[in-house]
Amino acid sequence: MTLGNSMLIPILPQMEKELNITALQASLTITVFSVTAAIFIPILGYLSDRLSRKAIILPALFLYGIGGLLAGLAAAFFNSPYTWIIVGRSMQGIGAAGTAPIAMALTGDLFKGGAQSKVLGVVEASNGFGKVLSPIVGSLLALIVWYGPFLGFPIFCLFSIFLTLFFVKEKKKKKEPMPFGKYIHGLFSLFKREGRWLFTAYLAGATCLFTLFGILFYLSDVLETQYAIDGVLKGFILAIPLLFLMTTSYITGSKIGKNLKKMKFLIILGFLLMTISFASLVFFNALFPFISVLVVSSIGTGLVLPCLNSLITGSVGKERRGMVTSLYGSVRFLGVAAGPPIFGWLMNWSRTGMFLATAGLTLLVALFCLLFIHVKGQAKRDQEESGSIFSRMHQTTE
Repeated sequence: MTLGNSMLIPILPQMEKELNITALQASLTITVFSVTAAIFIPILGYLSDRLSRKAIILPALFLYGIGGLLAGLAAAFFNSPYTWIIVGRSMQGIGAAGTAPIAMALTGDLFKGGAQSKVLGVVEASNGFGKVLSPIVGSLLALIVWYGPFLGFPIFCLFSIFLTLFFVKEKKKKKEPMPFGKYIHGLFSLFKREGRWLFTAYLAGATCLFTLFGILFYLSDVLETQYAIDGVLKGFILAIPLLFLMTTSYITGSKIGKNLKKMKFLIILGFLLMTISFASLVFFNALFPFISVLVVSSIGTGLVLPCLNSLITGSVGKERRGMVTSLYGSVRFLGVAAGPPIFGWLMNWSRTGMFLATAGLTLLVALFCLLFIHVKGQAKRDQEESGSIFSRMHQTTE
């Protein structure tokens, strides 16, 4: 899933030149992918609850690959390929909707207790690893031909299809899926009862991805326009903050277990680190200090995301887990979609204003997390491993 956007970020400036399009039009290749995914994720999440996780993941991967193939062939053979690239990216968005969010629900099905948090940390680290590899792979493929990244998608999807088909062993459903009316009623009851903290967690996830992709978009533009750095070197530089995000995600997921107090503390700490980093970037223009300070925000993001994954995935039973995690995936995608165009506009407005506004946003979200994610004292270990995560959370929904 992460290849879908990150692999294209290094080629956006070149795409503008080759297709004779504006920076906004180029950024729409990121936005349309993410918006389409955000729309279809809840639908596919519901179907994964009704059918099975693999029944959604496998066709989604196939559609993802076909969309990339269409975009690549259009760029290669059509005189005016932009519209077809957008169509291909929309197809990829639908395909992406059935990948990582459903995989998160599948992880929740297969693992329990502390093992669930650890594996979800691995899932988020894999997400980060995809982001680390993406700019490098995208830059390498673009050395062959600028639209090479589009043609790389079918290859990656084919490998993923075979790996999922043969190595992911899904547990068979023992009960018939509940009627649609009962399913929706239970979902509304869930959000009525737990909505305040759950929507805060959704906002936190969207903010992490919004700031991450917005800053990457800014950095990609600056590397090319101010430092004349492009190609593989540019990909490696873009990968530096993502490498820290990946490493932090893996370590965080391995250490948090089901300790809710620790999760809340790390979420708030992560947003405070992001706030400090973004506010400090105002004072740094040289590349090395800028990247060094930016890394602090990536570490903060790496602290936040595994904790959110564990809270949200463990928040509901298997019958509705696909929908709840998919809605989380939707808001994350909306964050990705909003990042490049909004940061593009902010870049034209004021560099200082852009960083201070971003810091203000992350500080505000930290405050929301402090107020609305409340935890009771830790229960006994055996209750902690077997009980619902809701039984150990004190919500502020009165």
